[in-house]
Amino acid sequence: MGRGLIAVLALGFGLCGCAVKPGPDGRAEPHFDPRYLAKTDIDRVVDASREQVMEGLFRVADKLYRRNPREWRKAGLTDREAALARLRDYRHQAPAELAGQREGAAAIMAFSPEYPGDRVAALMYGLLTMVDAAYAHKDEFFILDALDEQKLYNCARNMEIAVWKLAAAKDAAGEALLLSNEIGAGQRNLSFEREFGRIIGLLDFMSKVVADKNGRTVSRVTHTLATSLFLPVGLLK
Repeated sequence: MGRGLIAVLALGFGLCGCAVKPGPDGRAEPHFDPRYLAKTDIDRVVDASREQVMEGLFRVADKLYRRNPREWRKAGLTDREAALARLRDYRHQAPAELAGQREGAAAIMAFSPEYPGDRVAALMYGLLTMVDAAYAHKDEFFILDALDEQKLYNCARNMEIAVWKLAAAKDAAGEALLLSNEIGAGQRNLSFEREFGRIIGLLDFMSKVVADKNGRTVSRVTHTLATSLFLPVGLLK
């Protein structure tokens, strides 16, 4: 991918070295942040993509809690906002019911009929820690920071697996373990699918950008959604 295209993409994400802050008279004034001297165009695109992927996952979590309020109640939390706040602190506060599991091992618990805990927390904590690992546990990227294109690619495939399992996982009575998309005669709600599609697109895009930067190719995985476990990310070498 050429430098010109990367520069255009960086501008498209609204990123530049010149920030805006209020001046003495209250008007917005341009302000140069010296940190951007240590950033390439690709670094800025990585920053923006990570932010967009994470916020997309938090939107999915909010939607899931709205449709499945019984889940945050299982954790003894006071409301949906408290459940979301717990997820936003995913680096420091793992849901106790997951017994230390992260990434795919945590996410898969959400789809076990026998799991007694907060299924939304299990799924979203798993996906959040996957993405965090794919972005090297960093919030911001600079010239010397490196990413692994395979981890980003595996993350995208894991999102596809999550979408399939949300639609397919049922309890013994045939009821969905987690309510998500709704398709009926009177209502059609595919907002979960659309949000996940956006996240998958961003991860695939970044996988291609990083592979081009590193001069490598991605090992494409053939998997059947119905039988797939989540692919490794943080443990991938």
